[in-house]
Amino acid sequence: MTEKFLNQINPANVFIIGATQGIGLGFVQNLLQDTRVGKIYATYRSLDSAEKLLLTESEYPDKLTCLAMDITQETQIADCCQTIQSQVKKLHLVVNCVGFLHNSAQQPEKSLKHLNIDNLTRYFQINSIGGVLLAKHLVSLFKHPEPSIFASISAKVGSIGDNKIGGWYGYRASKAALNMLMRNVSIEYGRVCPKNIVVTLHPGTTDTRLSRPFQGNVTPGKLFSVEKTVSQLLEVIEGLQPSDSGEFFSWDGTKLPW
Repeated sequence: MTEKFLNQINPANVFIIGATQGIGLGFVQNLLQDTRVGKIYATYRSLDSAEKLLLTESEYPDKLTCLAMDITQETQIADCCQTIQSQVKKLHLVVNCVGFLHNSAQQPEKSLKHLNIDNLTRYFQINSIGGVLLAKHLVSLFKHPEPSIFASISAKVGSIGDNKIGGWYGYRASKAALNMLMRNVSIEYGRVCPKNIVVTLHPGTTDTRLSRPFQGNVTPGKLFSVEKTVSQLLEVIEGLQPSDSGEFFSWDGTKLPW
């Protein structure tokens, strides 16, 4: 049996992007308890939403460092990566948890008549472009001889092959774009960061603010707590092999169609 990913590194340096709530905060809370993890960096977009994360930082000042970063601003991405490199030189696990589906001013489109360029642009800025800009600035932190993983939270609705009901144009398309961009990254990283594995992950429907308006249609037993989702995704991450780089996995470890 292949050794679990984090068992191969001691200690592991971790970077969680989008950690103020939901799955991102869940990753931080889980990994703080993992003795195999040495240092965790976690991002927040604004102080207004970061109270719980910053309180956690005050409880674990030697293990957790919080950094302000808006994933739609490349200069902020670059600054964060430079800050990390000045302190630890290398990363072993990066999980991009940033995603946008809806807010009070924007809802997923049910039909063509609901489309507009500003909303579509916002979906792609946050769900697709931010992820590949992260990959651009993470390269030097992955150029080391130890195993490493770059995982991005995608969504099953971003699978073109699985799309049977349509709708949600911007969200579906931006997650499909993320999958393609990360597939591209996996190929280039294979040349420049050969010990790195790049994957996209479908977390399942998780009880977060993002999914709350749509939970009524969830199959009984398939609405996961944040803790369960994070545990399941970490199990997938721990079992990844080099041959898995560039693939799209569901929370249960199965590969999803493109």
